[in-house]
Amino acid sequence: MRPRVLLADDEPAITTELSQLLERAGFRVSIAGDGEEALRQAESFSPDVIVLDVLMPRLDGREALRRLRRSGNWTPVILLTRVGAAGERAMALEEGADDYLNKPFEPFELVARVRAVLRRSRLQAQPIAGADSLRCGPVRLDRRSRRLLIAGREKPVTARALALLEYMMLHSDEMLSRDRLLDAVWGWDYPAGTRAVDARVAELRRALGDRADLIETVVGEGYRFVGRVERGE
Repeated sequence: MRPRVLLADDEPAITTELSQLLERAGFRVSIAGDGEEALRQAESFSPDVIVLDVLMPRLDGREALRRLRRSGNWTPVILLTRVGAAGERAMALEEGADDYLNKPFEPFELVARVRAVLRRSRLQAQPIAGADSLRCGPVRLDRRSRRLLIAGREKPVTARALALLEYMMLHSDEMLSRDRLLDAVWGWDYPAGTRAVDARVAELRRALGDRADLIETVVGEGYRFVGRVERGE
């Protein structure tokens, strides 16, 4: 059976192009023109993945996401946003989004993100996007208190390094380019180059100590978090 994607965006030119691309990629697609329609179709269409534009009439994508999660619907959600600030996007992740893309984006990247989200959701008994804590063996990231603990002992790291680790754990086993990490954690409006990513990865590896191998370097590309990530206690 083809995986089902619910695509919610009020711009017909975008939904037409993306739906055709997703159909050719092997997905069954349903389209909603606003957040209210997306919520109705989330019930009737039973999608495997929901793609929500943030700026939509009647009900925006973030509020639609919040209502989905409050109702106990944990279908993976990818947000399409024009918001450049990393803080806004980090908040969206904490509210339960599984991933996001900043408009404008390459349509083929959306297909890749949909597939990656599907792979993660099939591996996880429970989704981790809204978890208060993320755990990988002895490594625990407490998202509420913003602390990194290794075998129960707190390891001091900068706020940026912690945000970087959080994003990597939420996207474990994905190859994450330096540009993508810079966009996700720093935001393109922040005056930092890709070397800033390398510096924070080095900081995290020092903090992880014997488990530094959890962050794998992909030569010429970026990094990958290679451990199995679960909801923490």
